[in-house]
Amino acid sequence: MIRTLFWKDDAVVMIDQRALPLTERYVTCTDYRQVVAAINDLTVRGAPAIGVAAAMGIALGALRIDVDTPEAFREAFFAICAQFAATRPTARNLFWAIERMKRRFEANPAGESGQAAKGTKDDPWRPLRESLIAEAVRICEEDIAVNHRLGTNGQDLIPDGARILTHCNAGALATAGYGTALGVIRAARENGKKLHVYADETRPVLQGARLTAWELVREGIPCTLIADNMAGFLMRQEKIDLVIVGADRIAGNGDTANKIGTYGLAVLARAHGIPFYVAAPLSTIDPALPDGRAIPIEERNPDEVTHCGGVRTAPDGVLVWNPAFDVTPNGLIAAIVTEAGVIRPPFAAGILGVTGHLPDTESGGA
Repeated sequence: MIRTLFWKDDAVVMIDQRALPLTERYVTCTDYRQVVAAINDLTVRGAPAIGVAAAMGIALGALRIDVDTPEAFREAFFAICAQFAATRPTARNLFWAIERMKRRFEANPAGESGQAAKGTKDDPWRPLRESLIAEAVRICEEDIAVNHRLGTNGQDLIPDGARILTHCNAGALATAGYGTALGVIRAARENGKKLHVYADETRPVLQGARLTAWELVREGIPCTLIADNMAGFLMRQEKIDLVIVGADRIAGNGDTANKIGTYGLAVLARAHGIPFYVAAPLSTIDPALPDGRAIPIEERNPDEVTHCGGVRTAPDGVLVWNPAFDVTPNGLIAAIVTEAGVIRPPFAAGILGVTGHLPDTESGGA
């Protein structure tokens, strides 16, 4: 199994996704600011993986807090959380993980005297630090288990012999392991089904070409890489049976934000009568948002568009618009696969059913 990121020896270790597919290397973060930077520069990416990275980064930050009073510890802890919240605005999993770490902090706060329960003279905060580390590790382990359940739930949507189109990377690299959209594909393959995956290259950062294709080739899953603008012609030739993608945030009505270009694929799929599926854990769903218009869309550095592999491919001075995500309306989505089951239209009722109620915490990223 690909280990996207993990906690080891009081540090956060993650595969450097910027170096793939040419070099497989891991980076070790010993300071939470390094994790913040890794999220911003796409060393780690994919909504579930970002959430895990934030949880571990917060724990790493708490491990290094050196203060004398509970008030100072609390202030430092929430300042660290704020720095992670300012990284990637679209990924709901990021804010879900931050909220969960805050709840763990509140459930095990530092003692008013500065002597936390069972703390030591040298480190009165140790039990609190250990509790936060344990929570971050638990979030990582749960993510892998969730993706396995999600894959099992979704594999029935894939018929034997299916030709599948996917966009961006929703595999092990986008999660703590196994994957969401690719998790469904993996589960179908593990169940003995024959299939073939077409991977969009996914401009402008090429996550499909660099990451999805790398995962599929590594695991011996038959795949073909295509440029993004080839998808419609491929569908026209009746070579695609279904489309399945991941998600970065899903609104309460099922509108889904995912990597830029996803909306266009959904429109093409509808025009050709091809089912379009979304696979995402419940932590990606943001039922507090009524629809996709409320989802914050990150805009990234213009250099991602004007350069490829560090080489300029556009003239100096050209204006660039670089939204990292778009929103697919719920009417174009056939089903949303989660660890709790497959949600079908009407999505608002189905989402309410799996989430239980609106969260009592504020949505992040707005």
